[in-house]
Amino acid sequence: MTAISAWFSRERKTPIAEWWWTVDRELLFALVALMGFGVLLSFAASPPVAERIGLGPWHFTQRHVLFCIPALAVMIAASMINARWVRVVALVTLIGGVLLLAMTLRYGVEVKGARRWVSFMGQSLQPIEFVKPALAIMSGWFISEQMKRKDVPGHLLAMASTGLVICLLLLQPDLGQTILVSVVYGGLLFLSGMSWLVIGVLGVAAVGLMVVAYTFFPHVARRIDSFISPETGDSYQAQRALESLLEGGWFGMGPGEGIAKRYLPDAHADFVFAAGASEFGILFCLMLVCLIGFIVIRALNLALSQQNLFNRLAASALAIQFGVQAAINLTVNLNLIPPKGMTLPFISYGGTSMIAIGLGMGLLLALTRRKPEETFATGLPIRSALKNG
Repeated sequence: MTAISAWFSRERKTPIAEWWWTVDRELLFALVALMGFGVLLSFAASPPVAERIGLGPWHFTQRHVLFCIPALAVMIAASMINARWVRVVALVTLIGGVLLLAMTLRYGVEVKGARRWVSFMGQSLQPIEFVKPALAIMSGWFISEQMKRKDVPGHLLAMASTGLVICLLLLQPDLGQTILVSVVYGGLLFLSGMSWLVIGVLGVAAVGLMVVAYTFFPHVARRIDSFISPETGDSYQAQRALESLLEGGWFGMGPGEGIAKRYLPDAHADFVFAAGASEFGILFCLMLVCLIGFIVIRALNLALSQQNLFNRLAASALAIQFGVQAAINLTVNLNLIPPKGMTLPFISYGGTSMIAIGLGMGLLLALTRRKPEETFATGLPIRSALKNG
């Protein structure tokens, strides 16, 4: 025990100690707690789905736990690197992710009328999950460079890279991820001080893209039509999700006692929140929403307190991305917007999503770490250092 504690001692100044006393532990612990809630909800929601398709009852739960291990490892490893390596990781990930995103159009696996996955040696990968955090960081870097040096076409590079990703997403098609990428880009423009006129023009363009998607992609049109008029389309999942949310009441029916979730096809994935509500109740779901809200607010506060412009913009973009993705999933579960195929971060089943979110949150933790010399110079824990300086 003494040997382990020595690794975290401020006096030793080891890499692990430096990381431990500079990383924001409140945010780190909140993210780990969210992973834990994800495992709990997987126990509640996954067995009926697995049994319905002829698998063992704990198939998805076991895989969910296995996905948590590399996700946590990636998050911690990414949180240990400096800002320069954050840019390197983001650049390499963005280039590789965009290439894979383009491959989905020709070689992707078609699911429900969309090509969003590529398969390698029997394993499926959704490239956009890794593209999202990388694009947020690189866009923040491009814009921050132009804000420091007017001769750098940072806004043009950010717009071009975001536009390329949006075009590839619309060709799949994937309207939900398109909206998420667009909102994060809009948030970066707002934080960088871009005029409201430009933001308004881009907003009108985004609405135009949605109209184009509705007009030319039957898959998108069907979802929107069935949301507006449930009796005219396939609203089965949305209706079962609402039933699952309502049947649990305030305190839930108890573990394994939910009924509506048994008829919910994606109870372990996109609708895990609704499935969990039937067993653990609305109060539990409100607590989960509060935890997600804490993560987003804490991350934004840390990001906006950064003196380095790149750190501030990139970390803010990652925080916005996490929050908007969670908000989209929750509003779909509440049947407030059409289904989007968007996972609830660290809660929904999915290896690609879990590891990619771990990478994004790890890079956010890296960008918001305090400088080692500041923490070790005060000789105080990170909480006291933040209060005093």
